[in-house]
Amino acid sequence: MAETLIANVTTETAVLEQIKETIKENSVELLHLQFVDIEGILKHITVTSEQLEDVVEGKMMFDGSSITGFSPINKSDLYLQPDLATFAVLPWTVEEGYSEARFLCSVKNPDGTLFEGDTRNVLKKTMERAADKGFTISVGPELEFFLFKTDENGYATRELGDKAGYFEPSPHDLGERVRLEIYRALKAIGFTIEASHHEVAEGQHELSFKYADALTAADRSTTYKWVVKTVAKKFGLHATFMPKPVFGINGSGMHVNMSFFEGSENAFFDPSDELQLSEKAYQFIAGVLENVKSFAAVTNPLVNSYKRLVPGYEAPCYLAWSASNRSALIRIPAKKGLATRVELRCPDPSANPYLTFAVIASAGLDGIEKGLEAPAPINEDIFHMTEERKAELGIDNLPGSLKEAISELESSEFAYKALGDHVYNEYVSMKKAEWDSYRTAVHSWEIENYQSKF
Repeated sequence: MAETLIANVTTETAVLEQIKETIKENSVELLHLQFVDIEGILKHITVTSEQLEDVVEGKMMFDGSSITGFSPINKSDLYLQPDLATFAVLPWTVEEGYSEARFLCSVKNPDGTLFEGDTRNVLKKTMERAADKGFTISVGPELEFFLFKTDENGYATRELGDKAGYFEPSPHDLGERVRLEIYRALKAIGFTIEASHHEVAEGQHELSFKYADALTAADRSTTYKWVVKTVAKKFGLHATFMPKPVFGINGSGMHVNMSFFEGSENAFFDPSDELQLSEKAYQFIAGVLENVKSFAAVTNPLVNSYKRLVPGYEAPCYLAWSASNRSALIRIPAKKGLATRVELRCPDPSANPYLTFAVIASAGLDGIEKGLEAPAPINEDIFHMTEERKAELGIDNLPGSLKEAISELESSEFAYKALGDHVYNEYVSMKKAEWDSYRTAVHSWEIENYQSKF
């Protein structure tokens, strides 16, 4: 144990020295200390690079009562602990003799303990639970987004950035140049980008990045959304990760590919099985299917999320799994061996990635710990099934609205344990208030359909 601690200290010292050298070489003047609120919205505090030593020692304090889902005003002092591995010079700030950099941070209490309201810490605890069972969690998320044109004041309009379709090239794909600049920015801060393309809907795009451990994948998802929005703005465009911004066309998903590793071996792979899936993989699938309704309010957190989860637009809303069927909630991609993974297709990119990966992994761990048995795969097109056929096969639905999802979350012991007391209670309270605000508001559809008629 002592040798491990010494090795970690030595590694941190080496990383810090490298960071100092990078700051000097790139003339970094400002450091952005980033963290997320309970919704996964990125926040930051900016300090000068001269304060690096205090930053690294976790001495930077902020008012937690000003952050959604954090602290009451009488317990508002919180501290930021940067993750040195997330240090990056921001390529769009680089000028002659000047640049800026960032750290992603975890949030601590004044006594140095991890703040339980920090969703990054929730994911860390989930990873520790998996580690106690001998697993490391590998995640590969896929986040889609839309590009809209902006007005003379820089605000988003309703006009899409292009009229292209799936995989279309230029000149129809007017977002190609934007994606290229996003790719360059992400690569400059350490991402490995595996693909970039136009998505199914007009104005819809995706860049996929390489899988990583759960915390790194969540950090990258958060960074990805920030970089996409920042670069799009430079082109006079607004990037949105809203799940269903346009009626009548596909919405945006955040498919989550997850696998558990035991050492260097993929615990989900079994070459002797018909689908090359291990018993643990089937148990993981069973755990997710058993708990998904109770965590839908986390993976699909907005009123708007449930306008994406309807049949006909490639968004899965039926509780089933398949080795290939994209109308099922869970799909098993074709690649096997080390690449064997379970793909959950319902999450959308408005979700907090730290909480999303935490609840999915927790559900899978429940399935493994309880030895749950996965139902038979559904290889038929569920979108075109009759209600009678779905009933015959026992296919249930995801919640049909945020209200239904909140009700499932509020009554779930699983969700309470997965999220922890603070986040669970704050999240339920926040989402109930959000639904009530939506319920009592007068919407444009009501005006258009009722004002003249009645």
